[in-house]
Amino acid sequence: MDVNIFNFDLPENLIAQSPLEKRENCRLLTINKTKKEFKDEHFYDILKYFKKGDVLVRNNTKVIPARLYGIKKETGAHVEVLLLKDLGDDKWECLVGNSKTIKTGSRISFGNDLLIGECIERKQEGIRIIKFYYDGIFLEILDKIGLMPLPPYIKKQVEDNNEYQTVYAKVLGSAAAPTAGFHFSEELLEKIKEIGVEIIDITLNIGLGTFRPIKVSDTKDHIMHKEEYEISFEAANKLNSAKENHQRIIAVGTTSVRTLEANITKYGKFKACKEETDIFISPGYKWKAVDCLITNFHLPKSTLIMLVSSFIGDIDYTLACYKHAVEEKYRFFSFGDAMFIY
Repeated sequence: MDVNIFNFDLPENLIAQSPLEKRENCRLLTINKTKKEFKDEHFYDILKYFKKGDVLVRNNTKVIPARLYGIKKETGAHVEVLLLKDLGDDKWECLVGNSKTIKTGSRISFGNDLLIGECIERKQEGIRIIKFYYDGIFLEILDKIGLMPLPPYIKKQVEDNNEYQTVYAKVLGSAAAPTAGFHFSEELLEKIKEIGVEIIDITLNIGLGTFRPIKVSDTKDHIMHKEEYEISFEAANKLNSAKENHQRIIAVGTTSVRTLEANITKYGKFKACKEETDIFISPGYKWKAVDCLITNFHLPKSTLIMLVSSFIGDIDYTLACYKHAVEEKYRFFSFGDAMFIY
């Protein structure tokens, strides 16, 4: 399928640069994918779309301050490093900005030698395996010298790292936030529970797989980067029970979707596990797990808008919804407004 099918025009001024002070006040485009009807609302209106017995699944991953700026020891060149995946033994899979200068054996100083990184393996597309040397506790050093890994379309670093976390973030390990969850406050989640909705946490540590741009012209040639996910025994049992009892499974964000669909596709039902997935969901995919989706507005020609198009079941109608959002000046991307698709 031609990647350009998923393109659309987006004025730069619609890209949200910061979150709203009260996040549930953001706008919400509710989409009935069966009737092909949409409605302009606010996120707090989502309460009326929940019903007793629904299961809300959210990704409880927590973003680490994974963006590091350092100096190459050999030359003094400035180097930007994004931590993607903890490989154990102080080794990390990293995305390096000016990667051509970082060869096997290159050493990088971060924070005036608070942290030293040594490249021990080169991979394609700017990926490097870096071993870190330090005194003390790694995450505490990251808190001192690391920055939140905001997407490049957000021009200003957040003043408070919690601005780029969900209120239920718990499991450290992501290089980006599951941004559909930004719209939930503690108060809104309590109201959802009062309706009789069960909330289930799963984890997908977000790396390049979710956000890597497509560089091929045909979707069939795109290969997703693997990301690690975990579903607990308790979560798997509750999800299987929900399926058996025909309860709706409502996924918060595309990372929750990919976790659920990857798991049920592989095992035929939900199974507790901790493993990697490179699932790529695009039009033509047969949905097995998710009944409703809460998500943000995504980049043109991205794997995420392809996933949403697949879920809605009509590429043209998906783009019509996006066109409406542009015309109505919805706020786009990570800190932007939301959709509820049912």
